[in-house]
Amino acid sequence: MKAMKKLTALLLALTMALALCACSNQSAGSPSADPAGSTESSSPAAAISVYTNAYFAPFEYYDGTDIVGVDVDVMNLVGEKLGREVTYTNVEFGTIIDTVSAGKLADVGAAGITITDARKEQVDFSDPYFTSVQYVVYPAGTMTPDGKDGDVSYILWDSLAGKKIGVQADTTGDIYVNGEITGEDFDGLLKDTGASETRYDNAQLAVDAMGAGQVDVVVVDYLPASYIVEKNSGYECAALYYDNGDGTVAPTEEQYAICVTKGQDELLKAINDVLAQLGEDGVNDLVMKHMGLE
Repeated sequence: MKAMKKLTALLLALTMALALCACSNQSAGSPSADPAGSTESSSPAAAISVYTNAYFAPFEYYDGTDIVGVDVDVMNLVGEKLGREVTYTNVEFGTIIDTVSAGKLADVGAAGITITDARKEQVDFSDPYFTSVQYVVYPAGTMTPDGKDGDVSYILWDSLAGKKIGVQADTTGDIYVNGEITGEDFDGLLKDTGASETRYDNAQLAVDAMGAGQVDVVVVDYLPASYIVEKNSGYECAALYYDNGDGTVAPTEEQYAICVTKGQDELLKAINDVLAQLGEDGVNDLVMKHMGLE
């Protein structure tokens, strides 16, 4: 199918883009591996340092000055299981993989991170715990969905032609939009249509820019899109689909996981154990809780 070919090309572009990221932003004097070369903590009571981007609700967001969310709940359970404190640091999303890979400032990355081959070369991933789809957020009444897939309203990529599109930098939404506009690795659907992309540090900033008329739409993952629409009046959202050209359509799916510094086997096992105990229903319950839909 055309969508599968497109997805393969997009993932290739994502792999190439992420492979070029420099492992930077590390500071001197940070904790290092033990003399044996293990990246496991030498102290069983050492805190687990989690890097996140706290503008990706419901997975991580600010409640006052506290970082909360689905990923935070999961990691707090991991801390309880291991008898270790868990600390959270809000950073730019694009720095998380490199910092966790270095294993000095952060042990864990938990930020609705999509599993990719390029990222797996730098860090170890937990079992996937959530499947997401790219969505379009737009001012109410400014766009009309192109159709429905069951109960899901969708907008086709072609409908974004000529539009100013906002994205969160370094996310898969960023890679997809950039690829469709530049067409560097495939025949982009938005190439030469007048469409443009603007990158923001987080999805909420992109939505704020849309409210100021700086962009027409924002492309972001499903749950953050739904949360934004719930919390910001005057916006609607729909799934972003490909037209396969044979009368069928297809969404762009991706899987979230938690990443750890390579070699942190005990920590990775604890994360997987917690995810297994929660199961799909448990994770969905956390999502509902942080969406305010309990």
